[in-house]
Amino acid sequence: MIRVLIADDQPAIRSGLRALLETQGFDVVGEAADGEEAVARARRLRPDVVLMDIRMPRRDGVEATRILAGPDAADPLAVVVVTTFDLDEYVYGALRAGAKGFILKDAGPQLLGEAVRAAADGDALISPRVTTRLLERFAEPRSVVDPAEPLSPREEEVLRLLARGLTNTEICEELFVSLGTVKTHIGGILAKLGLRNRVEAAMWAHETGRASPPPSP
Repeated sequence: MIRVLIADDQPAIRSGLRALLETQGFDVVGEAADGEEAVARARRLRPDVVLMDIRMPRRDGVEATRILAGPDAADPLAVVVVTTFDLDEYVYGALRAGAKGFILKDAGPQLLGEAVRAAADGDALISPRVTTRLLERFAEPRSVVDPAEPLSPREEEVLRLLARGLTNTEICEELFVSLGTVKTHIGGILAKLGLRNRVEAAMWAHETGRASPPPSP
């Protein structure tokens, strides 16, 4: 059973998320009402996944995420940002700080469950509804840098779909391949790019212009 900690400053939101998670068989091991409490309880309880709100008192979700999941974390946890703000620079900051993904609070139980399972499995999920807009708005323009080993044509296809926010299952359906094949391609993409997860791969795709299909010859 996947163990989850919920961090949000609104009791009603925490109760709603708890109900949605428990209905799907997740074990909600604790709640936190602010970022400081979220860090303390996450360190003590060591949940499989932390659902982190962005705008909280004492310590905001970006800083809490950086402490728990960032590059300086000694034993990083999986953090999924759950926010009301679909175009919020704080969300982009949280992804840069190490979050495994983000979803909106009104995303519904299915996407919430998928995001938690993905994070617990070491993967990441960004809400498809806002992926492209968020990354295109806040990604810093960079020169296109090719990976040391070129991506295969199929890996390029998978990367484009990933950058659109599609889940592994949706990529399977789009390309008519198995789930294992999709996971293998994503693993190859991350290895060639030297990235940690699909969130970083999606950002890289937008920053290098690979998120859009190549022009027709």
